[in-house]
Amino acid sequence: MMTAGSLGKIAGRIADIILSPETIPGLINGTLTIPLDLGYLARGFFDTDNRFAHQTQRIRMAQAIHNDILNYNHIINAVELIFEKFNKYLTIHQQDAVYRAVVSSVAGRFLAAKISATIAGAVLARLSFISAKSGARATSQIAMLMLIGGMSERSIRTSESLANEDPEVYEILRPHDYDLTYFLIEPAVKPFVDAIHIAVTRGQSAFDNIMNIVGEKLSVFQ
Repeated sequence: MMTAGSLGKIAGRIADIILSPETIPGLINGTLTIPLDLGYLARGFFDTDNRFAHQTQRIRMAQAIHNDILNYNHIINAVELIFEKFNKYLTIHQQDAVYRAVVSSVAGRFLAAKISATIAGAVLARLSFISAKSGARATSQIAMLMLIGGMSERSIRTSESLANEDPEVYEILRPHDYDLTYFLIEPAVKPFVDAIHIAVTRGQSAFDNIMNIVGEKLSVFQ
């Protein structure tokens, strides 16, 4: 059961990202690692029960890659869909107050877009770094190779977890196949996803409690 302390942690992580978007690349870099993907590959090797289902998902993944799902626009669209869902539980005043805490001259929705762009840029920068380390000539080529192995297993399992734990977010990403790239952006958007889940499962008042804590940390809503 989600406790008051848990709500406080979610609020703290939301506030940290809003106050310090420059920390986003570090969040992304910390989880996009080849050793972690190899761990998922080993897990998939021994999971014979789900092998057929995962193979079906890999076919969908191959089609999504063919449609250039790893480009900047698709990644930023995935992030923005999550922010749009999050913002539905905020009043316009709350949106502007929360996001404007950092740059008072910028409307809240524009700063939210800046955070989305920072997340997308960090993902592509990390993929490019991995591509360069692997000697590939193009990020799309190395992404295809990696999605065949450990990264594909991680993508599929993260999608499955999202469907089970946060179906309200899964349902807005799945029509675009963005559930398959969710693992790339998860480190930076997870607190917002958690807040959405709280709103859906525990009601608007619980979500408002989170935002009140965020407001206190950002010194807004006064």
